[in-house]
Amino acid sequence: MKSLRTIALKEAQTRISPEVKSPSAKISDFFGLNVFDKRKMRDFLSKEVYEKLTIAIDQGELIGQEEANQIATAMKSWAMSKGATHYTHWFQPLTGTTAEKHDAFFEPSSDGAIEKFSGAALVQQEPDASSFPNGGIRNTFEARGYTAWDPSSPAFIMENKAGKTLCIPTVFVSYTGEALDYKAPLLKALAALDKAAVDVCQYFDKGITKVNASLGIEQEYFLVDESLFNARPDLVLTGRALFGHMSAKGQQLEDHYFGSIPDRVFTFMVDFENEALKLGIPLKTRHNEVAPSQFECAPIYEEINLAIDHNQLLMDLMEKVARRHHFRVLLHEKPYAGINGSGKHNNWSMITNTGKNLLAPGKTPKNNLMFLTFFVNTIKAVHEHADLLRASIASVSNDHRLGANEAPPAIISIFLGQQLNEVLDEIEHSRISKKIKEDNALWLGIPKIPQILLDNTDRNRTSPFAFTGNKFELRAVGSSANSSAPMTVLNAIVAEQLTKFKVEVDKLIKKGDKKDIALLTVIKKYIKESKNIRFEGNGYSQEWEDEANLRGLSNIKTTPKALDAYVSEKTTALFTATNIFSKRELHARHEIMLENYYKKLQIEARVMGEVANTSIIPAAIAYQNTLIENVKGLKELGLNDEAVAVPLGIVNKLSEHLGQVKSNIDSMLEERKATNKIDDTREKSIAYDEKVKSYFETIRYHVDKLEQIVDDSVWPLPKFRELLFLK
Repeated sequence: MKSLRTIALKEAQTRISPEVKSPSAKISDFFGLNVFDKRKMRDFLSKEVYEKLTIAIDQGELIGQEEANQIATAMKSWAMSKGATHYTHWFQPLTGTTAEKHDAFFEPSSDGAIEKFSGAALVQQEPDASSFPNGGIRNTFEARGYTAWDPSSPAFIMENKAGKTLCIPTVFVSYTGEALDYKAPLLKALAALDKAAVDVCQYFDKGITKVNASLGIEQEYFLVDESLFNARPDLVLTGRALFGHMSAKGQQLEDHYFGSIPDRVFTFMVDFENEALKLGIPLKTRHNEVAPSQFECAPIYEEINLAIDHNQLLMDLMEKVARRHHFRVLLHEKPYAGINGSGKHNNWSMITNTGKNLLAPGKTPKNNLMFLTFFVNTIKAVHEHADLLRASIASVSNDHRLGANEAPPAIISIFLGQQLNEVLDEIEHSRISKKIKEDNALWLGIPKIPQILLDNTDRNRTSPFAFTGNKFELRAVGSSANSSAPMTVLNAIVAEQLTKFKVEVDKLIKKGDKKDIALLTVIKKYIKESKNIRFEGNGYSQEWEDEANLRGLSNIKTTPKALDAYVSEKTTALFTATNIFSKRELHARHEIMLENYYKKLQIEARVMGEVANTSIIPAAIAYQNTLIENVKGLKELGLNDEAVAVPLGIVNKLSEHLGQVKSNIDSMLEERKATNKIDDTREKSIAYDEKVKSYFETIRYHVDKLEQIVDDSVWPLPKFRELLFLK
């Protein structure tokens, strides 16, 4: 009987890509086709209701019941004109994925049936809150929760072969009002930043009445053939290969990055990009990433709430469309040991209603006091709450990536670039007359290529938080993560810092200092206080770990301990003062994240044991039996010991590695049983990390050694060379 691996290899090598046709040669013709955006609102709403809705979207004002009814009717009419038969409140619970419950527009009536959608159904629904992660906020017998419409993120239609559904972005809260999702606290953090930033902007421009945080998310991912994926239980159940010896060729030739995109992959990209563009996701960039079978897509910057909704939608779309092409998308941060993992770089800035980017330095940033104000306050905020920012990107999968050679370390530091560092140093020492060099150009010396003006900052891929010209790039976020968690933290800490800044500046002005002198005095103070977090060197090096320790910077390498920052007194004060989280909500989230951590390790341990016991060990024993028969045959022929030395030596090596695999699997099982008896969630998570997970590498080492010894034709799992290079 053919093995699953053999069948999978044959299928993977005979794939034919489906035909993909774009709706139009011009993307502008179909961009936002399935979105109830402002243009469609104008077409389906009265002028009065449209104006009230846009005010609600832009300024956060409440929508009345009468207007909600009219909006619901218009939304239903538009959706039905597009072929939608159902609607759903689309939300982001703390599972890390999105959730939806579909209801039909159809309702029976005395005359037969009608299609109906009320303002009440638009504004609020009641899913079961006890069936989602809640950290003890809701009991099984206290099931009620609410989803509530978020007008700032437009409704959209999700298309499937069998039908279309109107999706309405919502927040998700418990019956008692606590947030049970990612969106609700994010919206509160954005409101806090808006208020604090506008207040500070008044020092410079009275016309600024609104500040939006903007975000561009670079999404990395791997593709693997569907048949090969299905032949790997570890990929199916955990998202990563728990076993597998690295292919002889990996990424060492550096020939995949920005290389020619394979035809089958390109067809998939065009297909999911078309679907994304119809949903208003402004995808701009596609390319090969560093590792084999690793790729990236990136959109244009958007308002942060919408950008995160779009990223969540994008991940869902990628997985759905991949199946049409007999691919599977791997969003795990480290699906394959030995090559780069995947991240989700978050490029963050602040934009005013007048169109000014508050983090754009201009030609002479040192003389641009407004830029320096927001620039230095952001640095100060990250310095004050580095441990919390580290906690916000912590997960069991991201632990594999942080500190490896493709991701920043677990130490939070900030890269600014030489020129801006010099500016801050000069301000710190009161030498503020020197201007930034404007003649620093890089001449490539190649005909027909113009001079490239060097940016005020270089790029430092080893920095977790780097300034890149007119924005900060948080590079430490994992590829599978919901960016709401780190973005809630970042916007909250900057809001808090700007509020403190204004208090200090106003005190100096009240004492008689001129405004600019007061601003610069506080900026200078913050530069001194936050200097330790600025680092321009190699974040991967041991020297930096040693230096960071001397500077007093934390280096928390595992999730259970990193998450402690969420329930510290400092964090509680931050979030309660800004009304983003209550103390109860913070402790609930801490509990949820810890529980998620140990459960994922629990699954990995169980899968590792099952695959080793039912696939790896039997295959190795079968090959060993073949060798034993070979040894017997050679001896029956009367050959000497030298003639049987090779097969006998392999038999002994197989026995050695088989013994190690089996004994460590059994020991891990006993450790897991003991750990499962621990009641305290934090202690259980730490025990899974330090005791259960400690067996993983040893078991993997011996399984990978077996892979190198056992006859290739009987090895049960697709190998890395097949997973990475068959596409």
